[in-house]
Amino acid sequence: MRIREPRKNLAPVGSRSLRGGSFPPRRWGRGSYDRRRRSAEVITGGTLDAYLESRGSASAGLLALTKERVTLGRATEADVSLNSDTTASRLHSCLERYPGGWVLRDLGSTNGTFLNGERVVGDRPVQSGDEIRIGTSLFVFRAVEAGGFEQATVRGEAPPAITRREREILVQLCRPLVDQSVAFGQPATVAEIAGRLFIGQATVKFHLGNLFDKFGLLDTGAGRRVALANEALRRGAVTLAELRLPAGGGAS
Repeated sequence: MRIREPRKNLAPVGSRSLRGGSFPPRRWGRGSYDRRRRSAEVITGGTLDAYLESRGSASAGLLALTKERVTLGRATEADVSLNSDTTASRLHSCLERYPGGWVLRDLGSTNGTFLNGERVVGDRPVQSGDEIRIGTSLFVFRAVEAGGFEQATVRGEAPPAITRREREILVQLCRPLVDQSVAFGQPATVAEIAGRLFIGQATVKFHLGNLFDKFGLLDTGAGRRVALANEALRRGAVTLAELRLPAGGGAS
C-alpha cells in the first residue's frame, strides 16, 4: 500500500499553527472547514512524549510512541500490529509527530480510521484524551509535556504526594511500557518489581496499595496496574523520558 506524504503549502485560508511549529496542511473532504476543524488547543513550549492506551481488548495496556512516525495495521511490519483484528487493513493508519504536535492519518484503509467518532480525512491533529478507532480496536491517545503534565487546554491535576520508595515502585511498574518489542505491554508484576528493587513482594504490595489509594483507584479489578501506570504518566508522577534510562535499584 502506497503511503502518501503530506502535501506542502496548501493549508486552507484562515488555518492556524501552534506555537513552536505547524501541523501539516489539512485536506478536508466535503463540508465546512469551520465545522470540521478541531476547537481544542494544546499547551506548547516543551517536547511532548506520547503513548497509546488500548481499550476494550484482551491486549489492554499502554504503548509509548518513541518514533517520529508510528504505523498501525494488521501487517506484522506495522509498528503497532493488530494481527487479530480482521477489520483492519494491513497498513491502516499512522500517527506522525510534527513540531506543533501529533497528527493522525488514514493510509487508504478499507474501513476507515475514526477520531472521536468522526472519520479521518487527510491529516487530523490529535489531542491528549482523543479516542482513535481502527476496525474493532479502540485506543486513547495520551501526550505529556517534558515536565510530565498531560497535554491539555488546562494543565491536568498534579500527582499526589508520594514517598521516594513509592516513586521507585512506580518507575519500575511503568518501565515495560517503553519496551518496543511488545505492543501494548503490561506494567511490571509484583514479582518483577520486587526483583528489580531487591525488596520483598509483601513490601511492593503494601506500597502499591498506598499508591492505588493516593491516585483514587478504588476498583479492585485486574486492570488496576494498567490504570495506575496510566495515571502516573498522565499526572506526571513519572515521565517516559526517565523510563528510558537504564534500570537501577532504589534506596531502602
